[in-house]
Amino acid sequence: MRYFITLSYDGTRYHGWQVQPNGISVQGELQRALSLLLRQEVAVTGAGRTDAGVHARMMVAHFDVEAPVDARQLCYKLNRLLPQDIAIQQLEPVAPDMHARFSALSRTYHYYIHTRKSPFHRHYSWQVPYQLDFDAMNRAAALLLQYDDFGAFCKSHTDVKTTLCRVTRAEWVQTDPCTWYFVITANRFLRNMVRAVVGTLVEVGRGRMTLDDFRRVVEGKCRSDAGESMPGNALFLENIEYQKL
Repeated sequence: MRYFITLSYDGTRYHGWQVQPNGISVQGELQRALSLLLRQEVAVTGAGRTDAGVHARMMVAHFDVEAPVDARQLCYKLNRLLPQDIAIQQLEPVAPDMHARFSALSRTYHYYIHTRKSPFHRHYSWQVPYQLDFDAMNRAAALLLQYDDFGAFCKSHTDVKTTLCRVTRAEWVQTDPCTWYFVITANRFLRNMVRAVVGTLVEVGRGRMTLDDFRRVVEGKCRSDAGESMPGNALFLENIEYQKL
């Protein structure tokens, strides 16, 4: 039987979602806990891979077992066993052809920034050290919906078969006078893509890149032409959409 797990985590102390040979990972912690509770080796497949230090308000993963399990009881036990920075929201049986990664229709990320020093935002938001033109940044962000190849924002030397993505939303949202977040939704994301997009939009906001320059970066598909990769602590995987769950 196949089960979907919906979870959230603070990625601060993890080397990302995926199991690493020399560091702790969220996937590794989840597999360890499931294997211990079910008394068998359990492999977990996630909807995607978050990088080191990146957080998830919603991650979905699946695992297979031969016999049915008490989903409610297992969810309770997992939360008792897992570290405090990983929380299970839901565990439910799904059809055997449902796949946490390949059945997902879209993913949404938020990147948080604040424009004034704050002791309460420093762990989960990036403090902007200069003035930004958010109107210009939103005009540039809207251009992303016109393209489907995002090689310019893909981490170099990554073994990826395609750099094609379908972006359906990209905009900056203000939540109070000093805080903003960038929201981007797509059917899939490339490694490091969101942080590279944000870094390039910041160049537009600083006046160091025009809208035409931004277009040329996207169309050029060269990572070295885009902006720097922003810190991971301000990035959250916010939502994953499925046809049926």
